[in-house]
Amino acid sequence: MGNLIDDTRPIFMQIAERIENDIIEETLLEESQVPSTNQFAVFYQINPATAAKGVNLLVDQGILYKKRGIGMFVASGARAVLMEKRKEQFYEQYVVTMIREAEKLGITLDQLTKMIQRGDNRS
Repeated sequence: MGNLIDDTRPIFMQIAERIENDIIEETLLEESQVPSTNQFAVFYQINPATAAKGVNLLVDQGILYKKRGIGMFVASGARAVLMEKRKEQFYEQYVVTMIREAEKLGITLDQLTKMIQRGDNRS
């Protein structure tokens, strides 16, 4: 059975993020059908209304759309929209935080760049 990991965030938001991840990773392709809220509910052992709330969050954002009587589908252009959103979140969460911490520690931009390059060569 699938598990939702983060107890600190609402389950419906975790459902929406799982769908977003599947779109970004191209597990769910644009114009393909998304599992039903009942399938999500069974898989994650949650209430179907909670699953629906997560799906509807993405409908409100234009990431998913409903085909009447058929189900939910990934909108064209959804991946590009999500990639931009995640890049902005990455910048805010990691880059800005890293630069602030570096400034506190007296790390210069040149030193920081070298650290990033060193981390990039760890394969």
